[in-house]
Amino acid sequence: MGANQYYQMTPEEYLEWEPRQEIRYEYIDGDIFAMTGGSKPHNRIALNLAGALDSHLQGKGCEVYIADVKVQVSAAGPYHYPDVVVTCDRRDQDSSQVVQYPCLIAEVLSPSTEAYDRGSKFTHYRKLETLQEYVLIQSEAIGVECFRRNAEGLWVLHPYEVDDTITLASVDLVLPIAALYRQVRFAAEMA
Repeated sequence: MGANQYYQMTPEEYLEWEPRQEIRYEYIDGDIFAMTGGSKPHNRIALNLAGALDSHLQGKGCEVYIADVKVQVSAAGPYHYPDVVVTCDRRDQDSSQVVQYPCLIAEVLSPSTEAYDRGSKFTHYRKLETLQEYVLIQSEAIGVECFRRNAEGLWVLHPYEVDDTITLASVDLVLPIAALYRQVRFAAEMA
């Protein structure tokens, strides 16, 4: 999350106030948190995934959003900004501010956000009944973890490495890991 806390507000106050701000803020239990910027690898990975999803889902009634669209876990919050979110639910077409019924959420990990993305944020996202997959993508090395909800409602980990092909079952997409990391230069390579 890498953010600075402000003051308490209601979800309604947040939804009215936040679109007028110069930067993005997440909302959790009455607190708002400023969202910090990411690195070039972080941005490129999110762009690669969003581009692949957008191309694959064209004409299938799904919408892909990147970085600036928030996910509403419930009316009371929290409200999070995932790196990539996909919704195939018609109920999301009526809102210009939030996605409430995502099927897939992806977060590109950074050292400052990894623990939060794996912990509290994933706990919040698991409350979304329509969410089928939660994807965590490393930004400092190659590695992807896809948590997929099974028929019993349990979240099962599917890890992927360098030469693997990731399957995103929620949107019926099979993608080489190399495609996620296209044009990504890690800090160690630049040193």
